[in-house]
Amino acid sequence: MASLNSPDSSPPNISFSIRETRKTTTTPTATATSSTEAAAGRRFYRSSSTKEPSFSQFPFTPPHLNNCPSLPQSFHNSPATSPLHPASTTAAAPTKLSDLLISHRCVSSVLKKDGQILSIAIFNDILYTGSDSNLVRIWKLPDFTECGQLKTKASMAVALQVSHDKVYAAYSDCKVRVWQRNSDRGLKHLRLATIPATGNYVRSYISGKDKMTKHMGPITSLAINISDDVLYSSSLDKSVKIWRVSDFKCVETIQAHSEPINAIIAADDGLLYTASDDATVRVWRRNFSRSDRPTHSLVVTLPTKFSPVKTLSLATDSGLLYGGCSDGYLHFWLKGWFSGQLKYGGSLQGHTHAVMCLATVGKYVVSGSADTTCRVWARDEVDCQMHTCLAVLVGHRGPVRCVAAFSGSVSEEVVEEEADDGCTICSGSLDGVLKVWRVTCTKNRTRNRSLQNGTEYSDVM
Repeated sequence: MASLNSPDSSPPNISFSIRETRKTTTTPTATATSSTEAAAGRRFYRSSSTKEPSFSQFPFTPPHLNNCPSLPQSFHNSPATSPLHPASTTAAAPTKLSDLLISHRCVSSVLKKDGQILSIAIFNDILYTGSDSNLVRIWKLPDFTECGQLKTKASMAVALQVSHDKVYAAYSDCKVRVWQRNSDRGLKHLRLATIPATGNYVRSYISGKDKMTKHMGPITSLAINISDDVLYSSSLDKSVKIWRVSDFKCVETIQAHSEPINAIIAADDGLLYTASDDATVRVWRRNFSRSDRPTHSLVVTLPTKFSPVKTLSLATDSGLLYGGCSDGYLHFWLKGWFSGQLKYGGSLQGHTHAVMCLATVGKYVVSGSADTTCRVWARDEVDCQMHTCLAVLVGHRGPVRCVAAFSGSVSEEVVEEEADDGCTICSGSLDGVLKVWRVTCTKNRTRNRSLQNGTEYSDVM
């Protein structure tokens, strides 16, 4: 039986029943008046009820929210607490976002006969998408036109990563393919290597030096540390492997978790973040000493309230680490000012199913979920623990498997002086559709004029 503070249990809902009116003797002239008062009393008690259906009563496809900013403000403000923390610590909504008009729209929607879209990677003005076919499609931004394909004999490109001149794609055969990108004479890709190479794997196995060169389970995520010239790969076999990019050899294997690993992130400061089904996020630091101890050592283990962590994202400008869990919560951690250690900051509530993918750009956080929607959150510039849901992107008919986001627009638009740069979002779903969304924030001129005149008018719902 789930406890009251368990994330799996629905929060208690307070309900008020309609009180029965006592029978009184009335004169014929007061009958109409008394019946009117009784009806008004019933309406009063009915409107006082705060009972709401729990998430378990929702259908798989959530209700379509065509205009998210028109919803009550209490719906958008996500408390900086977790399901295990009391709601009394909820902070007020940032006032800066109340002066903005939020708008979002679907810019483009593309359906290819590739099956499910499993991975997305973006670098500058080039977008890569992987599916359960043997093709990795290449898209040119900002016009969003297909400009090439990467073909292999293997299928299901489950993870993609792009560096300055290389493209890495992990497939269901537990191997990673590498391409060299050349933009001098058009956009061309040259196949470089397969990690691990078949010959190297066989020789290592026969010599007994390293029988674990190849992942024993499907690869789930890739990460690149360009400064250290290493590639990280995580797998369902509960391990993380470190590959040297110069010769594509495995230099280390980390038995990181007790359960399958779903996502990894390599930070510029040398830290490695791993997320697993064991409901923890672990932080690893690379050691540069020449001693016999392992190259990577465990720094800290971050629990996520007994819910498996499916995806990770790191906001480099603020140092916040986000983790999407299978219970629909989006937890985040922030670094302390003096210690530099990660501490729990809170959770973002809104998704009704598992959070499967995350992306961050500037102050925006984009989460894709199995409830077929994407949510766009804005982090307050003063209090980084405060987040506000700006938009709910509805349009996919299947779980959203991967997202990518970048600042600016995909088309040449007239940018007003009072308009924010916003962000552009690319989402891939298991329904096989790739969608491009545009989210903008514009200052509310009407409200600004009323504030300058000393009055403020609120809309009547």
